[in-house]
Amino acid sequence: MTAAGRQRREAVRMQAAELFEQTIKPPEVARRLRMSLKSAYQWHKLWRDGGREALASRGPGGSRCRLSPRCLEKLAGYLEQGPAAHGWVEDQVWTAARVATLIGRKFHVSYSVSGATRLMHRLGFSPQVPARRVAERDEQAVAAWKEATWAEVKEPGRPAEATSASRTRQASPAGRPGDALGGGAAAPRR
Repeated sequence: MTAAGRQRREAVRMQAAELFEQTIKPPEVARRLRMSLKSAYQWHKLWRDGGREALASRGPGGSRCRLSPRCLEKLAGYLEQGPAAHGWVEDQVWTAARVATLIGRKFHVSYSVSGATRLMHRLGFSPQVPARRVAERDEQAVAAWKEATWAEVKEPGRPAEATSASRTRQASPAGRPGDALGGGAAAPRR
């Protein structure tokens, strides 16, 4: 959640506390503040047990970063050096898996791939997925095949007139009585 989102949530919590102090019931608080009934009851219980302070934010949730600020600076430096400097010479791409491995090697801290992704974003980097291509791939041969062979192999789609906009029944046949504007009374259904 962003800082602005946390501030909005904090403001709503304080509004809920004011309403609870006016002895307004949780269902009405939920309606007024456009929140779920469950949250209103949970907040009411917190307020009843601990007052306004119990509804105050305790800061961002989630677990703390397992790397110190100094280690984060070192990690950013390692990432700036590039993957080749750390043993990945096949390409110059930082994947989240490589970063998780690097963190384990350098700091002896285990990070999941998703945790490494979040950490990279926090440091201003983005993980990248390398393109899986054969080293011997002949781009000219691929382009020629697409132009010559693919056009022959590819099946044509349905013609536009064969489609219907309705999911439940086909389009009405043209020229049916009553379809035209002012076509008279409709025939009774059988």
